[in-house]
Amino acid sequence: MSAALLSATEVAEVTRPAGPAPLDQVVLATGVVVVASVALGALLLAHRSGRTTVLARLTARAEATQGLGGAAGWATVPLMTAMVSLITALIGMYWDIALHIGVGRDEGPLANPAHYPILIGLFGLSASGALACALPRGDEAGPAAVRVTSTWSMPVGGLLILAAGSYALLGFPLDDVWHRLFGQDVTLWGPTHLMLIGGAGLSLVGMAILLQEGLRARNPGGAPEADGSLPSLLRRVGVMGGMLIGLSVFQAEFDFGVPQFRLVLQPLLIAVAAALTLVAARMWIGRGGALAAVGFYMLVRGGVSLLVGPGLGELFAAVPLYFGEALVVEVAALVLLRRRPLAFGAVAGFLVGTVGFAAEFWWTRLVFPLPWTSDILVEGVALAVVGGVAGGVLGALLTLGLHQRLPAPRVAAGLFALSVLAISAATYDGLRTDVPDDLSVTLDLEPTSAATGTVAPEHVVGTVRFNRAPVDDEAAWVTVTAWQGEGSGTVPDAHGLHVEPLERVSATEYRLTEPAPVGGTWKTMVRVHDGRTLTAAPVFLPADPAIDAPEVPATAGETRAFAEEHLLLQRERKDGVAGWLWAAGGLVVLVCSGVLVLALGWGVNRYARSGGSVRPRERERVAS
Repeated sequence: MSAALLSATEVAEVTRPAGPAPLDQVVLATGVVVVASVALGALLLAHRSGRTTVLARLTARAEATQGLGGAAGWATVPLMTAMVSLITALIGMYWDIALHIGVGRDEGPLANPAHYPILIGLFGLSASGALACALPRGDEAGPAAVRVTSTWSMPVGGLLILAAGSYALLGFPLDDVWHRLFGQDVTLWGPTHLMLIGGAGLSLVGMAILLQEGLRARNPGGAPEADGSLPSLLRRVGVMGGMLIGLSVFQAEFDFGVPQFRLVLQPLLIAVAAALTLVAARMWIGRGGALAAVGFYMLVRGGVSLLVGPGLGELFAAVPLYFGEALVVEVAALVLLRRRPLAFGAVAGFLVGTVGFAAEFWWTRLVFPLPWTSDILVEGVALAVVGGVAGGVLGALLTLGLHQRLPAPRVAAGLFALSVLAISAATYDGLRTDVPDDLSVTLDLEPTSAATGTVAPEHVVGTVRFNRAPVDDEAAWVTVTAWQGEGSGTVPDAHGLHVEPLERVSATEYRLTEPAPVGGTWKTMVRVHDGRTLTAAPVFLPADPAIDAPEVPATAGETRAFAEEHLLLQRERKDGVAGWLWAAGGLVVLVCSGVLVLALGWGVNRYARSGGSVRPRERERVAS
């Protein structure tokens, strides 16, 4: 006989709102950004008209502290502002992801403490772009600058930072619009969430160009100190390490252990981020540049994990290794970089997708909640190679552009387009899933108090029996996953996430190796991922009046059917929304993201074709 494993008094319901943000919070947050934008605009206009010298003194001091060979102050100040802003937003973003995994939905945008550093950081990033556009006077910004008036030219790097930062910042209010139309999407890869991440991460391309513009403005004759001085090298390491961090944020669901996509997507994302950034770092910084960029990445990204995890008492996010990828990039550079930089990018990317895959395969089995398995070997390596080669070519094109050595326009444009399309196609493949319509599971579970004599009635142990073999061989994962239970579990589950690989007893029977939470606000499910199959069946789901969802009790002996994972992981998504509306919303975000990528390509090309001799030290760094 089936029996509920919990009494009614032991089961709580989700009390957080599920709809759009309260209008008063939306108005307040928007008002603060508008007021801050107006104040910044007034300051910049006063600087342009000469009514204040505050910014002029600040840029002069920034130049004076660098000594000979540094970047112009009008580039240094925005770059420092942008870097601090990005780190601030990064802390908020990982804090926010940890809260959504551990707790669930927000009470409102201003009720979530993690939203404040995100908002401050993204506004600071956009403001740094505005600073870079407004600070230079006359023709200080150089030949690549976009002329606004006879006395005002905006550096192309500043324009790109402003565009990327504003795009990311715009994702904040649009996220609320999305929630009003489609319900809350508790996933990192929601369209508006990708705007926040993509805009912030891609702003590093603008920062790299702005640094070059600032160096050339300060050293028009090509003084060697501009490349060889320690401050200049550290800034380049920071930009490249920051780019690696920004491109790696797309992997965050895998870092925490609750990916809502197939596991083959993780090696693809790692390969793209590693190849693009580390190839560019090696070519731009010189020998050891790839390793230095990874060192900066580990310092900042690892520090954020420690701050959010042990520091703030939330979930800890694992960190990809990247040192293996950096080593193969450095080795490839010794052979190919001197004569054929584009071939170097492609070969280094191939090594990232193969040798780097092997290194990350080993690393995930040590530190990641969901390690890679043999199930993803063939497709995972194939996608990593495609992403690595395409990313390596993009990294080489970026650095050749920074050194004003791009190949012929048609060649550069063709390679850029093919690389972007290859990454897009590989990502599309990684997102494709199949959901079986004939798979079910029977819950042979009992409370831990009955099984072990302990007092923990909100946890269960036992086995689950499938109606057929759920996997062909070694699966990517067969787990019991419970999340969003922070505050309603016992000490082992204090951070609101429980991911437990199930132990195989037979082809159709699996055993829980640890007690799984099934009370309070926990959302507990059996997840199966094998090849393209990605599916889940509920074990326990709390009542959720905000979305009119009844409780799904943990009932011993009951059989549950498997379905699409988002029906369980994203219960808040609205049903009955017209398919064309969803497609239209996603298409708008996709087109805008494409425009941003094209704008970055335009900016690199404009700087590269703007003229000016290549300094000897730069030529040496590209070719050695």
